[in-house]
Amino acid sequence: MGLPLNLAVKIGTHLVKQKIKRVDKFAMIVEVEPLFACNLKCGGCGKIQQPHDVLRKRMSVEQAVAAVEECGAPMVSLAGGEPLMHKQIDLIVEELLKRKKFVIICTNAVLLPKHLHKFKPNKNFAWMVHIDGLREKHDQAVAKDGVFDEAVAAIRMAKAAGFQVYTNSTFFNTDSPETIVDVLDFLNDDLKVDRIQISPGYAYEKAPVQNRFLGVEQTRALFKSAFSGGNRKKWRLNHSALFLDFLEGKRDFECTPWAIPSYSLLGWQQPCYLMGDGYVQSYKELLTDTEWENYGRGKDPRCDNCMAHCGYEPTAVLATMGSLKESLRAVVSG
Repeated sequence: MGLPLNLAVKIGTHLVKQKIKRVDKFAMIVEVEPLFACNLKCGGCGKIQQPHDVLRKRMSVEQAVAAVEECGAPMVSLAGGEPLMHKQIDLIVEELLKRKKFVIICTNAVLLPKHLHKFKPNKNFAWMVHIDGLREKHDQAVAKDGVFDEAVAAIRMAKAAGFQVYTNSTFFNTDSPETIVDVLDFLNDDLKVDRIQISPGYAYEKAPVQNRFLGVEQTRALFKSAFSGGNRKKWRLNHSALFLDFLEGKRDFECTPWAIPSYSLLGWQQPCYLMGDGYVQSYKELLTDTEWENYGRGKDPRCDNCMAHCGYEPTAVLATMGSLKESLRAVVSG
């Protein structure tokens, strides 16, 4: 299963418009980080390592909306840090929905029950809850006991209230095909979340724990085994078929780092969410001043083992749009 129909139409229309205009580089999704502060200290994330004065800052509603309008992406991922620690996150969502954007809040869900009443179900809004394994593994990943149970309870609450709930699971070299199958079965069959997003652990340079990241061959072997036996078809995966092919080594792609730009309190991050080589203050500067040709596997050693969805899902989507065969495949599977 791929994207929900209304989101697929939004992104597909956006891609067609860019092709007609002959635009080379454009945003498919924009990630906006309205704060860096978080209520957890996950080993695979380094956001809270920002200086204390930066951790205290919050992006204004106007600034967040302006960034989204500047880049023109049809889909917005509100991340962080923990976005539910932002006192006006509901107003940011409200303003973006008025502008017909598809909005996702990426959250660890600990604060979700406290703030759920501020939001309303909408076909263009979804929660994205991070679930990085079943109870023991997830709590180990977030360095706090009890978080898995809180996240599961929050998902059930949001689903009961009529919201779309997606999950995002990152897998590391501590995972096996069996642990991947176990968590995806649980999310798909027990929790019955609407969409499941997955990604191999990426070498995020600010992460406090650096020995858990997967290499390319490890990633391919891990997902090839996990996807066997028809598993791939039964899970409600929030990915294109070609990206899933890429994960298990059936296809290879180059990274498209400009397709999911990241905007935070520091500005537009160069070149991508995973690598902070600098910040610029406008989206135009990001496109024109970033030396995109210097990044990617075989060009920058930091990219060599990355197979993250933020770089390769856009490539897979563009490849799907450019092939009648793959477009038909996407329609049939989705």
